[in-house]
Amino acid sequence: MRSETLLYIALAGIVALVLAYFYYVYKNKSRPKLSLLFAFLRFVTIFSILLLVINPTFNQVSTTVEKPNLVVAVDNSSSIKHLKQDVKARGFIKKLKSNADIQKKFNVNYYTFGEYLKASDSISFLENKTDISGSFSQLNEIYKQTVSPTILISDGNQTYGNDYQFLSNNYKQSIYPVILGDTITYTDLKIEQLNVNKYAYLKNKFPVEVILVYTGNNSKNTKFVVKNGNATVFSQNVTFSSLNNSKIINFTLPASGVGVRNYKATILPLSSEKNTINNSKNFAVEVINQKTKIAVVSDFSHPDLGALKKSIESNEQRFVSILNTKEVISKINDFQLIILYQPNNKFKLIFDKIETLKKNKLIIIGPKTNLQFLNKVSKNYKHEITKQTESYQVELNSNYAPFAIRDLGFESFPPLLSNYGEVNFNVPFQTILNKKINGIVIDEPLLASIENQGVREVVLFGENIWQWRAQNFIIEKSFNNFDNFLGKLVQYLSSNQKKNRLNIQYESFYNGNSDVTISAEFFDKNYIFDRRETLSITVKDDVLKSVKTFPLVLKNNNYQVNLSNLPPSSYSFTVKAKNKNITKSGNFQILDYNVEQQYLNADVLKLQKLAKNSNGSSYFIDDHELIINELLTDNRYVPIQKSSKNSIPLVDFKYLLIIIVLCLGLEWFLRKYNGLI
Repeated sequence: MRSETLLYIALAGIVALVLAYFYYVYKNKSRPKLSLLFAFLRFVTIFSILLLVINPTFNQVSTTVEKPNLVVAVDNSSSIKHLKQDVKARGFIKKLKSNADIQKKFNVNYYTFGEYLKASDSISFLENKTDISGSFSQLNEIYKQTVSPTILISDGNQTYGNDYQFLSNNYKQSIYPVILGDTITYTDLKIEQLNVNKYAYLKNKFPVEVILVYTGNNSKNTKFVVKNGNATVFSQNVTFSSLNNSKIINFTLPASGVGVRNYKATILPLSSEKNTINNSKNFAVEVINQKTKIAVVSDFSHPDLGALKKSIESNEQRFVSILNTKEVISKINDFQLIILYQPNNKFKLIFDKIETLKKNKLIIIGPKTNLQFLNKVSKNYKHEITKQTESYQVELNSNYAPFAIRDLGFESFPPLLSNYGEVNFNVPFQTILNKKINGIVIDEPLLASIENQGVREVVLFGENIWQWRAQNFIIEKSFNNFDNFLGKLVQYLSSNQKKNRLNIQYESFYNGNSDVTISAEFFDKNYIFDRRETLSITVKDDVLKSVKTFPLVLKNNNYQVNLSNLPPSSYSFTVKAKNKNITKSGNFQILDYNVEQQYLNADVLKLQKLAKNSNGSSYFIDDHELIINELLTDNRYVPIQKSSKNSIPLVDFKYLLIIIVLCLGLEWFLRKYNGLI
């Protein structure tokens, strides 16, 4: 409190004392005892009121003791149970929970992880994916500003995500791996990797590449076999030794019939092998009749062209050719879809051909587009010519009906450079993306689709879409979402099928470790997405003949169901709209493969490097007492006393107001009682 304030308080006391003395003692000498009491009450009242006027502040200091966190991250994947370490892991967690010294020194927080991190101490060891690096990225967001040593209970076998041994570059906590498994080397043969395209074309041959790995000291002879059902379609003898311990086999198989073809690759096991699960791997190829060919036509170079080609060709069923206006004329019949990039007068013959052949097209309009020419050849719309440009951001139209579009975070994407001016449509159209300027959505499309007389057209009013693909990679660490978005546009334009009120999207086959997700779209009679419908899916196991029914859950602009818990088999299914009695059917296969069962040992070296890089220590599960002792004796992890200083003004004290009221009330009552009022 400042000396100035203390002086005011002293003056307030003197003023209150003088006034009370003058009123009750100096002027009234008949009842000295009562006068002194009244003077005291009046002094307290006046002094309290003056204190409220001065309103001094008081510093309140509070201290708290903050314990360090102890983060326990448990690998919940099925590889732990496969290595028979689940009982030991549960035992160690139980001892941590019951250790009074650990509980006293740390705030202990338990997490489990497989594909994703979860705040839980409930472990099942049933998850089919392990992402250690992704889990620690999430932990870093939670414990970035705290002291939080981390116990990692894992076998170190990661099946998904980035390499975790360099986590210390971002995760600044000390990591203490508790290693589940051993370092014993067992004799083993396994299929390390099998590479094959997802699609093949009828009457062609598709390539297969297999990497075989041997662990052992003696020379061994065995055989690699590929079967389609009971028929052997490829076989090769292989020899391994301690020095020559890996083989790469390349071969081709014929695509003789349309549909999904299932194969099983096997390296025949040795008699001494402990794990024979990793000797076999199922794979499948979908044989299709033809490939969708797409032409991107432009008369100048631009990064958008490369982005379009890479994005569209991410689907192996599609092939993109980048051509100029002269090259495409003679080949136009070879393509199912034409993409016209910023057309000008040189595109006249191409527009005439497209009109004659009634081909679908995607037109990208930018500052280099000749709008005068485009207005002349286009029957569907006219673009106002202002000779000015504008950068437009976008917003997704959630009511777009022809097909479902996932919001990729379009609002955060860089703006596209476009011609400034209004677009007047002569035919019905549907907006996919709206234009947005300075955060305000304007009633003009940046991306729109048109269906007129059985011909489909999509128009993008802006260039630099390559920046969208790059931004999507920055956000998602993958191009997949953007490529899927563009793929849906291509799929819409590559087909002239009539609209269906119920559409389903699924894969012909799924690998055993991938998510089995089926999505559906349901539209009302006006082909507007209907969120009120109830969809269900009935799935039949074609081998076991068992039938299960699941509800589809509404997510964004489609209905979804996750069937990842189904065992490997062949399935047929029917999606049904309950209220409208509309159904649609299909079939798919789940291949038998569990990557978590491919391991024989813990990845000890990686876990030890992780501990060293993060200034922690690694221990095998049998030495778990040592890690507890180290944590208890490490002087880096001590409670921190924190003090907080809070300035509180006197006016916030309610008790002072109560004192004023009591003094005034008591003074009035006593004066009334003694007949002085």
